[in-house]
Amino acid sequence: MNIQLTKKKILVTGGAGFIGSNLTEALLKLNNEVICLDNFATGKKENITPFLTNPNYTLIEGDIRKLSDCQLAVKGVDYVLHQAALGSVPRSIKDPITSNEVNVSGFLNMLTASRDSGVKRFIYAASSSTYGDSEALPKVEDKIGKPLSPYAITKYVNELYADVFSKTYGLETIGLRYFNVFGRKQDPNGAYAAVIPKFVSQFMAGESPVINGNGEFSRDFTYIDNVIQANLLSMITDNKEAINTVYNVAFGERNTLKDLVELLKKQLTEFDSKIKDIQVIYGPNRVGDIPHSLASIDKAKNLLAYNPQFSLEKGLKEAVNWYWNNL
Repeated sequence: MNIQLTKKKILVTGGAGFIGSNLTEALLKLNNEVICLDNFATGKKENITPFLTNPNYTLIEGDIRKLSDCQLAVKGVDYVLHQAALGSVPRSIKDPITSNEVNVSGFLNMLTASRDSGVKRFIYAASSSTYGDSEALPKVEDKIGKPLSPYAITKYVNELYADVFSKTYGLETIGLRYFNVFGRKQDPNGAYAAVIPKFVSQFMAGESPVINGNGEFSRDFTYIDNVIQANLLSMITDNKEAINTVYNVAFGERNTLKDLVELLKKQLTEFDSKIKDIQVIYGPNRVGDIPHSLASIDKAKNLLAYNPQFSLEKGLKEAVNWYWNNL
């Protein structure tokens, strides 16, 4: 996809994280100047090591909970890609206060600093968790339910704040509701690791992955390159109708966790034939999880010209190859 975006100054908050570091790589390849703001609570130094010698890259080690750090990071910036957050539903259930401080207070600091610095556009990571207990499928942007976790509440509050800043202060904002993003650089370790890298690393180690529930829960798994495309399109659009709103960012298909396991086995067996015989363990459902998720991506297609290129199977092929060579 040919996107004309070059010689801009762009702040990526959470730029050492999985999504942030992938966005940074794409922006640098397009010859933009990138500032990364990260406190390394969940971001990793190894994700940004290749950028440190690039003259167009600046690292600011700081925290979005400190307004002064946000103000420093946005100086002279054209666009903000706000990825910094404490993710994970279980983490927010265990520690709702810290999730709120980072995801709500930190978000408000970034909005305020961006407004005061004259940032052209503020594009932020929203979440499919905002759909909450709504059972409607596919998920359409203007029909949400009640949040099912503290994390979901924080991400919905982000959308409300962004809307107010657009209407009250004229700051251009776009929210991207990510659906189960996966791909290179996603951390397989830790208590709150996402399901795909966690399963990959367990299969590679000859261990049985544990599925929460009976495996029939379904998700709209979204490869990282689809997410990068949505962010770039959000920066370059000059369609007034496309600004100051939110979009689903997904592939627009759903697969069960059982489907996922079979696809992972198929891809990994190409590297190690023994993996096909590893059995899965089924555990209890996880608190705060929604049973099914599927995005309508019509709005993003119509207003942003979003055209995701990676299905789950195509994305897994890329991701598994990366994990096999990097874990």
